[in-house]
Amino acid sequence: MNFHETALYQIKRALDLLNINGSASKMLLETKRALEVNFTVTMDDGTKEIFKGYRVQHTDALGPAKGGIRFHPKVDLDEVKALAILMSFKCAVVGLPYGGAKGGVICNPKELSESELERLSRAYIQAISQIISPEKDIPAPDVYTNPQIMGWMMDEFSNLKQQNSFGVITGKPLSIGGSEGRISATARGSLFVTKAACNKLGISLSGATVSIHGYGNAGSVAAREFASAGAKIIAIADSKTGIFDPQGIDVDLANKIKQETGTLQSYPYGEKIAPNDVFSCECDILLPASMEGVINSDNADQIKAKLVVELANGPTTLEADEILAEKGIIVLPDILANAGGVTVSYFEWVQNNLGYCWTAEEVDEKLQRFMNKAFKETYEMKEITKCADYRVAAFAVAAKRIVQAMKDRGWV
Repeated sequence: MNFHETALYQIKRALDLLNINGSASKMLLETKRALEVNFTVTMDDGTKEIFKGYRVQHTDALGPAKGGIRFHPKVDLDEVKALAILMSFKCAVVGLPYGGAKGGVICNPKELSESELERLSRAYIQAISQIISPEKDIPAPDVYTNPQIMGWMMDEFSNLKQQNSFGVITGKPLSIGGSEGRISATARGSLFVTKAACNKLGISLSGATVSIHGYGNAGSVAAREFASAGAKIIAIADSKTGIFDPQGIDVDLANKIKQETGTLQSYPYGEKIAPNDVFSCECDILLPASMEGVINSDNADQIKAKLVVELANGPTTLEADEILAEKGIIVLPDILANAGGVTVSYFEWVQNNLGYCWTAEEVDEKLQRFMNKAFKETYEMKEITKCADYRVAAFAVAAKRIVQAMKDRGWV
């Protein structure tokens, strides 16, 4: 199955578990709206290039659609549809009043100058402006997008509406309506979920060994957060370099090198390994933090972790899920484990709507409460239904909420 088909399969498992069928089932298996746009960007040399982009809205039963925008050469419509579906269920499992959406532009941002990147960001927002707003669909950062890009996008939408519209985009810089704690939110949320799971599973996080595949924002911040919680980071990898050190990696140094050079290649300690060799390192906890499908039938049998915490979206294929289950490895699914980002995005949106700001401590306390509640409800669903794994349990928690909203609105 491709990524989109896999997402639909996970929904079907949850619907079967809850005995949900008929029109509710059909609505959850379709996307409400899929927009494909082509837009022109003037490059620095004066030439004009045409870029293709997408914005997909899966459902808005619970509230406005919510989801990131990624800039990547391999973006396609099926991928964006799958990610929009995952966003619906991610928002619902945490209890946010949002549906799911996702956007993307086919480009290589590493080949664009800052001015070209700004013009592309503004042109994309112009192209999708009719279907986004603080009440309709609220984008956010994703792969290769960041607070600065969100700032440009918010400004462009505000220009189109001829008024400030801070709430149309989340993940913005603090100076223009961003929230404290947003940059670290995905990793911080995964730590809270992992702590809750470890308490239930009898695993001590203090002293636990951790391997991280993917060392962008989510992976590098997760390394810092887990190390601060007492875990020992023994393996990390970006797209070019893996580092293994059973004595423990100096996370502050690794993050400094990554930030200054864009790679881990000059990290001076431990053993250099191939990036995918991180999966075969013996550890207590594995954090896949890169792209979808990185844990698959080719490497799942090599994983020796006790617990896999999905920091990326869709990092584990169906075949790999089955292999990990046979090995007795517990997987905390992406829609639960990495929902901290969208949760603090929700906080940002609320603050923008209220014209108010919470402190970093207030945001962190609220995030922990949301993530602990989401894990508790997923754990209880798994116990009550005796279902196979935490993935189907999390999807079931979310499906139950979305379908109830559809019923209460008279849609089904």
